[in-house]
Amino acid sequence: MARDGAKLRSARWRKSALERHVYPILGLRPIAEIRRSEIVRLLDRIEEGSGPVMATQTLAVLRKVMNWHATRSDDFLSPIVRGMARTKPSERARERVLTDDELRKVWRAAEGCGVYGSYLRFLLLTAARRTEVAGMTWAEVDGSDWTLPAARNKTKLELVRPLSRAAQDILEKLPRAGGFVWSANGGSRAISDFGGFKRRLDAASGVKGWRMHDLRRTARSLMSRAGVPSDHAERCLGHVIGGVRGVYDRHEYHREKAQAFEALAALIDRIVEGKSAKVVRIK
Repeated sequence: MARDGAKLRSARWRKSALERHVYPILGLRPIAEIRRSEIVRLLDRIEEGSGPVMATQTLAVLRKVMNWHATRSDDFLSPIVRGMARTKPSERARERVLTDDELRKVWRAAEGCGVYGSYLRFLLLTAARRTEVAGMTWAEVDGSDWTLPAARNKTKLELVRPLSRAAQDILEKLPRAGGFVWSANGGSRAISDFGGFKRRLDAASGVKGWRMHDLRRTARSLMSRAGVPSDHAERCLGHVIGGVRGVYDRHEYHREKAQAFEALAALIDRIVEGKSAKVVRIK
């Protein structure tokens, strides 16, 4: 049953990738007329808007389609060749999630890292991308909501994240001297020395072999563990729901996202404090 479910999710993702990225550009073209240069331009467009990993994943879907057609045609040759991928296999296969012990050590070590430490904790509490949080401005914060503008979102859609009480507490302790929330020079420029910060944090925590982006994957895993429904968790991360539901279901899910972020914060608190990690499933 689990394997069948994984196959179904994979098939849905492939359909979504075609609908979002391929059909609008190449959907009306006869497959035999599609040229390699057109696919390269398509991948450039996807990489610019949704990142290199999405471009490579979409390429994999296109390769399957082209290869399937080639097995049924005497004359067709696939325009896709080796070397067109935008990421390395090691980058695509990364699945690192911090363990409870690692999360506890990193969270506590962040306390001695000033604004960078607060930034890291906020990153985990919001399940946001590193660049989304780093470029955050006070103008994007309205009460308990943080609105990521479409121009800064990989999906090119505006995303509202209801902030948990724990995330709000972090913001309330920061100075509001300039435009940027996370700044080491009074707000006129966003923080940028992530390499130096990461080295200090690794030395203080003793946790090795992880990247900042792994916090986003860790947060998503914790949401599932906290009983957050998958659809709600995906919306918290800002992922686009594919298919017909994604087109017609425009409900903001504000209340559901708020509950999800509070559940995430509560679980992180239990882990950091060394308490039982038993959770109550969200209704």
